[in-house]
Amino acid sequence: MTNRLRERLIETTLALVKIPSVTGEEREIAHHIERWALSLPNIPRDDVVRHGNNIVIGQPDGNRPCLALVGHLDTVPPHPSDGPTRVEGNRIYGRGGSDMKAGIAVMQVLMEDLVPAQLPFTLMLIFYDREEGNYAESGLGVLLEKLDILSGIDLAIILEPTNNDLHLGCLGAAHARVVFHGRPAHSARPWEGENAIHKAGALLSRLHALAPREVLAGGLTFWESMSATLAKGGATRNVIPDRFELNLNYRFAPTGNPQDDMARAADLLRQMAPDAEVDVYDNSPPAPVPSENPIINHLLALNRLAVAPKLAWTDVGRLALVNIDAINFGPGLTSQAHQPNEWVECDALVRSYEVLHRTLTNPLAEGALSA
Repeated sequence: MTNRLRERLIETTLALVKIPSVTGEEREIAHHIERWALSLPNIPRDDVVRHGNNIVIGQPDGNRPCLALVGHLDTVPPHPSDGPTRVEGNRIYGRGGSDMKAGIAVMQVLMEDLVPAQLPFTLMLIFYDREEGNYAESGLGVLLEKLDILSGIDLAIILEPTNNDLHLGCLGAAHARVVFHGRPAHSARPWEGENAIHKAGALLSRLHALAPREVLAGGLTFWESMSATLAKGGATRNVIPDRFELNLNYRFAPTGNPQDDMARAADLLRQMAPDAEVDVYDNSPPAPVPSENPIINHLLALNRLAVAPKLAWTDVGRLALVNIDAINFGPGLTSQAHQPNEWVECDALVRSYEVLHRTLTNPLAEGALSA
């Protein structure tokens, strides 16, 4: 069975990575997932709901604990050095293989093999678009707004790349557009102008000296950091620039209420450059480490998993804002996300499937959810 399972997981992953689905261009892959969902003999057609390029399968029944498997359909753009989609040895190569089409494939094969009506859990599958873009544009936000049934989820497992470890919580991610203004002049007479790039010197020096900060939250160690990730300025090589723009990216730990953490992040970004124009245009909430969720305890009791903090942002943060506990667990490699010639290990697909299959088919301890 394991060999055939491995083959099916590889085939399903390959089919997904062969469909281009850069953020904003997910229509074809959404059609692919919808056609697959409607062909499942164990799922009533009314349990397949589509909003735009977002698809939800299943719904809470009010009797069993509800577990949702969640995955985004989009990828970052391809890299010029990407090779062809292929299998070589124990690796599947292709854009989005690790982040996170391998996770989507595991979700699909699990749903093909399980009979949801006979599980000790209500099982939901959530596929959504635009995760790699701005926080406000994500399809998961659309689904949370449009579908009240999502409030009945007791635990969401997002199959982001985690190397098949269990990643709890997540960092928040804020972006600020920082603009320094100057006055143009001929570079032979710079004193007649004001150099906007030079005005950013104090900020750049401060960033260069700013070490990552260790923060303990929920018993796990997170690292806060701030980086300049984009820079743009100047019109031509012999003109003093009158405008210089930087993008500041701040990764911040969950220290309490996610809304308060977001406000703290925005304030700190503005304080970094008091003499510049600062626009905090994208701010994603961190997720606290879930505590006392019996389904997490159930998963850990059945499976030998390493536990670590999520040192990135994922939609566990968005779900935390609406009081839905969520964790990250998936077959992809964190080191392969967004990399040229991205790959995922075939054996990791099998491991992820087995962990989730075991979790879904074993009953939760009686009374655990209400305790």
